[in-house]
This record gives sequence, structure tokens and C-alpha cells, in this order.
Amino acid sequence: MSAPGSDERRQAFAGLHRRGQPFLLPNAWDVASALVLADAGFPAVATTSLGVNAVAGFVDGAGTGRAATVAVAAAIAARLTVPVSVDLEGGYSEDPAAVADLVAGLASAGVAGINLEDVSAGGELRAPAAQAAIIRAVVAAAPGVFVNARTDVFWLEHGPRAERRAETIARLMAYAQAGASGVYVPGLTDIAEIESVTAAVELPLNLLWRPDQELPRLAAAGVARISTGSAPYRRGLAAALATAVAARDGDQPPAPDLSYGSLQALLRASQPAKAPHSTPFSSA
Repeated sequence: MSAPGSDERRQAFAGLHRRGQPFLLPNAWDVASALVLADAGFPAVATTSLGVNAVAGFVDGAGTGRAATVAVAAAIAARLTVPVSVDLEGGYSEDPAAVADLVAGLASAGVAGINLEDVSAGGELRAPAAQAAIIRAVVAAAPGVFVNARTDVFWLEHGPRAERRAETIARLMAYAQAGASGVYVPGLTDIAEIESVTAAVELPLNLLWRPDQELPRLAAAGVARISTGSAPYRRGLAAALATAVAARDGDQPPAPDLSYGSLQALLRASQPAKAPHSTPFSSA
């Protein structure tokens, strides 16, 4: 059984994805960061695999953060009223059934969407057919969950530059045919290449935020979603370090902070009336 309101949140999350009207999806790494982002008015919050892994002391992309990801995702989904999407790296398994069981468990915890990349824990791109099989299994096991199919052809600088666009489009089309809800191409930055992807693939396109990007141009190119990725977490660590150094050296901190009282109020207001029931997840 899904958490109360899950279907409504999934529908709301899917409705945010409109070609040519990109929305900004911020990425959190724990309950507090997710609450702060939701309180700031963002219509949905996602997790960042780098942030979740780093908090637990793991390396991102190594496939070791499954338990941490599940725990953080369930905790955030139980505390937020806005939709929550979860970065699952490559799904933590090469077995489609195991990945499908994982997503079904997350769906029962109230998760509205997932990111699923086509890179295995070893860091290599999967064959498109293998990734498509995983997506099909996930869609069958967790209908209604927004499956954002990510390809890392550009992110990993896979193959000659001239061939990356064609391979990216071929992969995204295969993932679309497998039932993906949206597609994600981190590392795709050239407007002409972005336009070629949106022209070839009908699903909503997600890009990774960059400080120098021009939102109107991305909107005109047909982009539907922009994710902050690990940037908030990395900048948060930098601010924490700068604050500690300033305190040690007798300087002023570099930026205003979030008051103790305001954070306590957010945490208190979002607490469930009783402890949430444990959610069953496959041990695979």
C-alpha cells in the first residue's frame, strides 16, 4: 500500500514536466535540506546521490549507497508534502527484477519519481538493451512513478565528440520505447545539440544546472526540467568549511546562516503524529 497522497504527488510531479517551460528541481541530501528547499517554495525536491553517499562516507557511483539512499528517500518522503524524486544511480543491480523491487518499495514509501542512469557500478555504460530491460521492469512494478532515464554519454565523454549526439539520441529513444517518463542528459550544454535531442525525443528533457546557462534559451530549445545535482551539497560543505575557518581566525562568516530556531521549527512542523511504519524493501 502506498503512503497517503502518493498518487496525487505523482500526478503533480509528472505535471511539472512541460517542454519549453523548465522548472528547477533542487537536490537534497537529508531531511533537513529537503525541508528547507520545500519551505522555500520549490514544487518538488529530489535527492543527490553524491550528497547522500558522501554523508554516509561512500563514493558516489560505486553502487555502495543503496541502504543509505533507501533510508534517506523514505525519511524525506514521509516528511514532505511536495513530490520527492530519488537518484538511484544505476539501480544498484544489473538484475531488472531487483531494481524493479527497489523502486516498488520506494513507491510504497511515497516516492513520486526516480533517476535511473545507464552506468553500472563499475563505471561503464550499459548496453542500451540491458538498460531498456531494467526500465521496462521498473515501469511494470511501479506504475505511476516518474522514471527519468539518464544517459551519461556526454557526462563520461564517451566516444568521439561527433558521435555522442547520435548515440545519446539512440539511447534515449530506446529508453522511451521501454516506458521511461522523461530523459536526462547531464553534460549536454550546446544549444544546437540540445535542440537536436528535443527534436528527436518527445519525452521531457532534463538538464544539469550550470551557473552560466541562459534559461530563456533552454526554454526555447524545449527543455522541461533543470536539476541542481550535487551543487547545493558541495556549496554547503564549502560554506561550512569557510564558517569554521572564519570562527577560528576571528573573521566574519562568508554568508548569512539559517537560524537554529527556524530549522527547529521546520523539523517540528513536519514530524508525523506517530512514527512511520517500516517500509519493506528487497534485500537484493
